[in-house]
Amino acid sequence: MKKPASSGRSNARAGSRTGARSDSQSGTRSGADSSRGKRKSGPARKDFRPHGKGPAPHKKPLGQAGGPLRLNRYIANAGVCSRREADTLIESGVVTVNGEIVVQMGYKVNAGDTVQVGGTSIRPETKRYVLLNKPKGFGTSPGDARARRGVLELVGKACKEEIRSIDKLDRESTGLMLFTNDEELMVRMNHPTSGAARLYHVVLGERVQQAHLDELKKGFVLDKGFVRAEEAEFANEERNQIGLKVVSSRSRIARRMLEQLGYHVIKVDRVTLGPLTKKDVPRGSFRHLTVSEINLLRMSC
Repeated sequence: MKKPASSGRSNARAGSRTGARSDSQSGTRSGADSSRGKRKSGPARKDFRPHGKGPAPHKKPLGQAGGPLRLNRYIANAGVCSRREADTLIESGVVTVNGEIVVQMGYKVNAGDTVQVGGTSIRPETKRYVLLNKPKGFGTSPGDARARRGVLELVGKACKEEIRSIDKLDRESTGLMLFTNDEELMVRMNHPTSGAARLYHVVLGERVQQAHLDELKKGFVLDKGFVRAEEAEFANEERNQIGLKVVSSRSRIARRMLEQLGYHVIKVDRVTLGPLTKKDVPRGSFRHLTVSEINLLRMSC
């Protein structure tokens, strides 16, 4: 009997100090649980990340193409081993740069340096960046059994290195796709909150309501994940075409967002991918990025 009384007096004193209503011990726990529940079901924030991982951390932009590389990354890019394993090789003294043994972690290698591991010269694979303007009717998944034609047919002769698309477009959609063997850039561009923005031109079977544009920009849950448009604007006077900019690599994202709001999607065309545009890339054709475009792309992610 004394313990509950003491607890009640303690709560009363706490309530007096804070000016708040005193609660019983069980009431306090209930309130805490209710508060936690509200936070979980509250409105999504702009810095929302999937799976509750919190705000996206600040990331240092990738360096310019052709610039100095950390020695462990140079070794990994040459296909010798992983970066962590490269650190072990460096520490063991079997790595030389221009004939000198290097054991320093973080040592940077220039493009003209000669690097050897165990007496064998190595050189990283040349990085390739190929921009394709995808036509309608080409599948983007190598494992799609229904795809009679795939986008790899269109870029197969672009280079001898093995390249793959950073993301997918569905068979009926058209527009920009980037193919590369730069894995680090690929990861950066596909980051769910700070990756490359994609701008889509979407043609619909009916007039779009302003309230739905506002809803696209506010965001909503789609296929168990939160989606939000950075921009959503009318693209013609009839208001059956819109421009939709999203930071997401999810397949069919533009089409699915509009279908979720009840619209019939006629056409989806990706017109920009990060800082890249369709300039000088006719439909069904590809071109290699220039050095300035590569550097702009790497610095923007």
